[in-house]
Amino acid sequence: MSSLESYFGALPDPRAGNATHRLGDLIVMMIAASLCGASNATEFSLFAQERKQALSRLIEYEVAPSHDTFSRLLRLLDPEAFGRAFAAFAAGFARACQEVVALDGKALRRAYEKGLAASPPLTVSAFAAETRLCLAAVSPGDESNEIEAALKVVELIDLAGRMVTTDALHCHKRMAQAITERGGDYLLALKGNRRHWVAHAKQHLAETAPAVAERSETSHGRDEWRQAEVVAATKPLMAGHEAFIRITSQRDQAKPLTRLFMASTLLSPQQALELTRAHWQIENGLHWMLDVHLDEDQSRARKDNAPANTALLTRIARNILQLADVDKVPISHRIKKCAWNDDYLIQALTHMR
Repeated sequence: MSSLESYFGALPDPRAGNATHRLGDLIVMMIAASLCGASNATEFSLFAQERKQALSRLIEYEVAPSHDTFSRLLRLLDPEAFGRAFAAFAAGFARACQEVVALDGKALRRAYEKGLAASPPLTVSAFAAETRLCLAAVSPGDESNEIEAALKVVELIDLAGRMVTTDALHCHKRMAQAITERGGDYLLALKGNRRHWVAHAKQHLAETAPAVAERSETSHGRDEWRQAEVVAATKPLMAGHEAFIRITSQRDQAKPLTRLFMASTLLSPQQALELTRAHWQIENGLHWMLDVHLDEDQSRARKDNAPANTALLTRIARNILQLADVDKVPISHRIKKCAWNDDYLIQALTHMR
């Protein structure tokens, strides 16, 4: 179990010194259980008990840990240290390439304390659009927010040669500075929360002849037309700022929609069309999969660090499932194969060596 053990076995152990089970073994059990569809401490304990024969090929234990053991570990484990280990683990088997890295937050819809249903805990993830892997994830603490969590995510990953895309919440000077300092480029959505920048962008696009490209396509029974307009920025508004982009889109006979972006490189209109669409792969490739296949929104882990650590577990499992089989095999089938086939499960856990 050299791969998982090397990344997660050295985490600071928050438990008492007389703990029966090794920290690395417990994390391996939780990851293996997550690959088979388990999503809470009770199911992790049941998995360790019923699948001991398979797990014994990776780790040794005499008695399966109780659900209290897993619950206590999830509550006490430092999510920052766990997040750093996850980022290193993801980088270890994600091939380095020039690609879009999308940043976005996702709430754990049911992991809220009583009376706080309107503000459930969230996790900000970095998703590589080409390799379709989650590169890092951070959950804001009690004194933090999504903006600060996104800045911490940027610090965890190698951005050299990569284009970072975000929604309008993260279009600010600190994000631009963080991305450029780490060697990356950015494409940040620009909306009304930066009204002076929006006014400047609209005026500049109106006064300057932009480079233009159009594209029409039919997909999922819908006809869509998209147009990109790109102009160079004469006065940078933040670190690295080089261009304004306007994307106009229309589906079927609906009213056209217009979106603005700020970019750190002067893209061609064709590139702008591709990159602005690539950002939304984080919704289909990560968030949708976490909810539909790994039941993240159904998790009720809400005490202490449990929501943040549970979110990291599901992202580790999602990455492993992504690489566990050939592309044509659905993720739902991969989960069932992990649950039903010991050899397939062991291969999924060890093929990253």
